This record gives sequence, structure tokens and C-alpha cells, in this order.
Amino acid sequence: MKNKKKIFSYPLYADGYSPKDINAGINVLLSGQLTMSKKTREFEKYFAKKIGTKYCLMVNSGSSANLLALFCAVNPLRKKYLKKGDECLVPAVCWSTTLWPIIQVGLTPKILDVNINNFCLDLKTIKKNVNKKTKAIMIVNVLGNCAELDRIRQYANKKNIVLIEDNCESLGSIYKKKHLGTYGDFSSFSFFFSHQVTAGEGGMIACKSEEDFRILKSLRAHGWDREINKKNANKFNFINQGFNLRPLEVSAAIGLSQLKRLDMMMKVRSYNRNQILKKLKNLDEWNEQFDFFEPQEDLKPSWFGLPLLLKKKYTKKKKLFLDYLKKNKVETRPIISGNFGNQPAIKLLKIKIETKKLVNAQEIDDRGFFIGLPTHKLNNKNIDKLSKLLLKIDSI
Repeated sequence: MKNKKKIFSYPLYADGYSPKDINAGINVLLSGQLTMSKKTREFEKYFAKKIGTKYCLMVNSGSSANLLALFCAVNPLRKKYLKKGDECLVPAVCWSTTLWPIIQVGLTPKILDVNINNFCLDLKTIKKNVNKKTKAIMIVNVLGNCAELDRIRQYANKKNIVLIEDNCESLGSIYKKKHLGTYGDFSSFSFFFSHQVTAGEGGMIACKSEEDFRILKSLRAHGWDREINKKNANKFNFINQGFNLRPLEVSAAIGLSQLKRLDMMMKVRSYNRNQILKKLKNLDEWNEQFDFFEPQEDLKPSWFGLPLLLKKKYTKKKKLFLDYLKKNKVETRPIISGNFGNQPAIKLLKIKIETKKLVNAQEIDDRGFFIGLPTHKLNNKNIDKLSKLLLKIDSI
């Protein structure tokens, strides 16, 4: 019987779990300890050491990490806590749960344009928009890239502004010899299916002070003090407001196994990116149809996916082109969520926004999309097929 011809497909993320990852999860299931325990604490410690920070706390998602960061920043147990109505700067190219926690804690979001070269909120824009009400800045490190975080950190210190890094898409990236996610007073990480490390679901929050770490522990689990005061380990002693954002032990086990392979997976994703770009530029059909997302200077990127910007003359073709790719089994998605200022919920929640100033965010929305970068090496046949499909933009 003849082998069936393999049908080409290019998903956003192929199955990235190794046998070791699966076995790590199975061992936890067989142990019977499903709720947060020793494996979670082992993962937290390993994660902190890996990225070069002291305090890390695992949660059930990167979105929950953002939520806890903001609820900690406004918490009255904090010596310098933010007040309702204080302003928080946030980039227009963001995810929904980058923005919603700002609103949920009672801060006022100020949505700003991004840099067209790195898709991030830069220092120049920050300086133009900081005023007496500005007490926090939410930075989003986009798809493995970042802005000039060292200078933003210095400026935030100077102005006594809380800096939060949404680093959910950039685990492993190193800027000026420091991991992204170590510049902020708080930093969030995601272990969702398609991210650099995946536990199916899960996230991590990092912070710089023991004070914040203790508050976060309480907020993560109902507001009680079991993890703070060992004497109360079995008591129902509530010292704060709180949530139940604890992770599962199985997620921690899989995440830890994956994290130990992060450097290798980064190399493979970088290899795949370079091979795709090389093939595109060497094909006869190449006519500079796309602009590419280049890393910030002094950055060693941990690529999430491969963002592409259509040349402006192709903008009106974008929907037809993405439909064509979909029909040919190439999965695409917006760059984060495009310009979040266009989302219906902005009107629903009556968020003030200066749409005309979001020029670059709108350009990224109009021209941009991204494709996946798998954690296994692509073969030449698939790279060739993918590249030729991308260059069909001229004939759409």
C-alpha cells in the first residue's frame, strides 16, 4: 500500500511537547498531588534563577499575572500604593488583559502610540505624556522585542513611577545583558500553548521587593496569610482582598521541564526565522513585498513568531491575502490584537482615546500579521512552500 502524500500545513504553533515534558506531567498526576505544592515552588525558584531575579510567583495565566501586578500596586498594605484615578500609560498595541487590570483597579489608562520599528512604547512618547497624574507605566515587550528599557527604567525611577513589564511574549529575550522581565517593578510571563515555554496554561509574576512578594502571595490565594505566616498554615486568616489564581501542580511540572529546554528552543526558532527570511529574499518573486520586524539594538531576541508588514501598496489586499493563506493551510493572526483602540470594548467602557495620534499602531493594524515559528527545525521543502505562498501577494 502506497504512503499517502503528506498535506502541507503551517500552523501558528505545532505540538512543542517533548516526551520528558509529558512524563513530568504524568508523574505529577500519578502522585495524586494535583494542587499547588512542591513542584510549583521548584519551578518558581528555577525560573527566578534563570532570568536573574529574586522573587517569582506562579499563577494560572499571564493575564492573572497582570491582574495581580496592578492589584498589588494599588494595595493599601504597600507603603507607596497607587490611588484611584492615578494615570497609567499603556501602548495601543497590547492584549486585552494588559489593559483591563488597569481599569479594574480604578486607574485611568492613557493609551499611546508605539514605535513603528519595534512595535513598543518608547521613551520619547513616554516623556511627552507623563504629567502629575502619571503614576504607572505598562510596557509590552512585543513578540520577543523591546524598547530602550534601561532608559525607561531610569526615567521611571527619576519620576517615582511604577513600571510594569508585560513580558508574556518575550520570555528568554536578553537586552543589554539582562533578561526582559527584570526591568519592571512587576513583570508578567505567560505559559499559554503557543508561547516560548508552554504548560498549556499558566503564568508567572516577578517583582523586585519582598514587600510586594508577600502581598502577591496573599492576593494569589484568597487574601489569606498561609504562605506568609507559617504559624497560620492551616488557619483561615484573611489579611487582604484576594483571588484564587493558583496554578495546577501538573502545569508547573510541564513548565519546568520546558524551561530547561528554553535556550535550545530559542535557537531553533531563530534558525527557522532566518531560513524563512533568507528563502523569501532569494526567490525570483521577491520584490520587497514585506517589511520585517527587526530586533532592538543590544537585544538577543527570543522569537515568538514571525511578524510581517505588507508594503503600503498591498494594504487593501490584506484580507484577501490572509484568506488565501488560510485556504492554503497557513495560519495567521494579528500582531497581538492590532490597534486596541479599534476594539468594541473601548466604546463600551467609554475609555478616552485620541485615535488620531495612534498612527503607528493603526499602520501595524492595517499592514501587519504574523505567522508561527515552530520549536522543531523546518525542512527545506516546507520553507520553500511557505515562502512561495507568501509571495503570492502580487497575484491576489
